[in-house]
Amino acid sequence: MSDQNTQAKRFLPPFRLDGWSIGAALIACVVLAPMLAVVWIAFHPTENIWPHLLATVLPRYFATTLTMMAGVGFLTAAMGTGAAWLVVMYRFPGRGWLDYALLFPLAIPAYVGAFALVDFLQYSGPVQGGLRAAMGWQSARDYWFPEVRSQWFAILVLSFALYPYVYLLARAAFREQSGCSYEVARALGAGPWALFLRVGLPLARPAVATGVALALMETVADYGTVTYFGVQTLTTGIFSTWLNGNNAGGAAQIAGVMLMLILLLVATERISRRRARFHKQSRASRPVAPFALSGGRAWLANALCLFPFAMGFVLPVGVMLVHAFASPSVWLAPGLAGALGNTLFVGGIAAVLTVAAAVFLVYGVRMAGRGVARVVLPLTTLGYAAPGAVLAVGILIPLEALDNRVADAVLALTGHDPGLIMTGTAGALILAFAVRFFGIAQGAVDAAFGRVSPSLPMAARSLGRTAGGALQSVYMPLMRGSVATALLVVFVDCVKELPATLLLRPFNFNTLATRVFELASLEKLSEAAPAALVVMAVGLCAVGLLARANR
Repeated sequence: MSDQNTQAKRFLPPFRLDGWSIGAALIACVVLAPMLAVVWIAFHPTENIWPHLLATVLPRYFATTLTMMAGVGFLTAAMGTGAAWLVVMYRFPGRGWLDYALLFPLAIPAYVGAFALVDFLQYSGPVQGGLRAAMGWQSARDYWFPEVRSQWFAILVLSFALYPYVYLLARAAFREQSGCSYEVARALGAGPWALFLRVGLPLARPAVATGVALALMETVADYGTVTYFGVQTLTTGIFSTWLNGNNAGGAAQIAGVMLMLILLLVATERISRRRARFHKQSRASRPVAPFALSGGRAWLANALCLFPFAMGFVLPVGVMLVHAFASPSVWLAPGLAGALGNTLFVGGIAAVLTVAAAVFLVYGVRMAGRGVARVVLPLTTLGYAAPGAVLAVGILIPLEALDNRVADAVLALTGHDPGLIMTGTAGALILAFAVRFFGIAQGAVDAAFGRVSPSLPMAARSLGRTAGGALQSVYMPLMRGSVATALLVVFVDCVKELPATLLLRPFNFNTLATRVFELASLEKLSEAAPAALVVMAVGLCAVGLLARANR
């Protein structure tokens, strides 16, 4: 046994301490530092209000968050898995374009969907207005209509925005299954429901669980939707405790609860994937052959797939288009150009820095050895799981303390007070974006490195190229497409991010996301519509790349 271990170790590159490995370690520390800071602040608050939180608002925040997670988890699993099953297993009218259109709601921020749904269903909206005109009702006392701004409608909005996570992974899982399994099940008398419940769903369960876990992480992190609907969750508790109660320690303690909940979801998702085992029945296994539907069944399948697409994409886009072009002057409203410029500035810098740091870290870790990669790379993906509000707490409070110490030192040395150098600029926001979306860039870059044949950089090194030279002349030309895709995806996520932007932006510094949220919260949806359309257009670029990669 010892001889086998010795022989295996020969194929593993030895650990080397050089500039690349040191730089990779520093980048990993920067990514993990905000989450560690949240834990430290939560256990060492200036004013410990944990007993007060535990006795008053925290149980309500936690219970509401769990209710949101349960509702969104059930609906996203049902819509995403059901739509994926219909698209893969059956042929019906519209199946070809719905296969990709069902991904489009990923381009719509959930808070934009919330504004659109409320505008569509509220008392002065077209639905209730049409009902009053058709039925002759004079006021709200003449009929019953569900309260739109409620927790259940917030669950609906988030579900329509997040079901594509489940749909994308479930569709891939169903397509990878062998058609022989279904043929055998049909020969044994299994009907459509039995095929789904006994064959398709058990095999796709890990993929569905992963998609639901992603949707739940986004649900916990959401701020714009729940705030607009008046739902008090852990995220809104951070804002309320920090901004209204002026207690950063209490906000950190609530953020710590959120972080533990997210880490539990991450652990559950990874354990689910680790226990999954798949084996093809034979080398000649055939892909799944879609069954042709006809008549009412075909149109029912079309309607079931069309409904989440219409509610998650068509409705938000349609409402925003109506408002944006009902009054064309809103495109020239003051502040829109500035918000666009700020978004391009912080999003562009954050995307470039994030992808560059991911390239450096992945390359440095690969040079350091596989053992280091197994430890460092999974840890640096946790930033994507952490909600923006949690990262804001972990960045702003330590950064403010560092800023004050630097300012005091400069004042003591020069007699000049420089003020807050880092906290009062967009640097904190760029850092939050980089930490929040580092996992996306790291995953794309790591996959790109894995597709490069090891013989190519080895040949470059044997010809005298340094490690940096091999990266520049061999890896980067071959990874250009993957790096460009990572840049676009990170930039799109920076454009859509709301909680971290609200907490970390400098005074009087608006991005497209904050402009949409602030104007829509003031019921100025017409002025918010142009910025919302720009955000959705940028999001569609990333969804288009995603659809192209999963054809």
